[in-house]
Amino acid sequence: MLLHSKTNSNSKEQVDVDVLEISISPFQLIVWNDEVNTFEWVIKSLIEVCNHTEEQAEQCAFLIHFKGKYAVKNGDYDTLKPMCNSITERGINATIEQLN
Repeated sequence: MLLHSKTNSNSKEQVDVDVLEISISPFQLIVWNDEVNTFEWVIKSLIEVCNHTEEQAEQCAFLIHFKGKYAVKNGDYDTLKPMCNSITERGINATIEQLN
């Protein structure tokens, strides 16, 4: 919270101002399409590893299938690395890419 001083003609008053902080996630967890893993397995993995809802995981799976890859999660490297490892341990191709 930022405090800003404002002066009136006869008094001095402090006003609280809420400040919105925008956090840009510099990395993306990319999941790649393949001809081996089923939609069901990819969806289950995204729910368990990335904490997606079933609907989010289904949408990601379709985008992965039709686009060839999709960024399923954004965040910092230290957060995404264990997720990437878990996904690849399940036999699904995944990488971490830095945003430009």
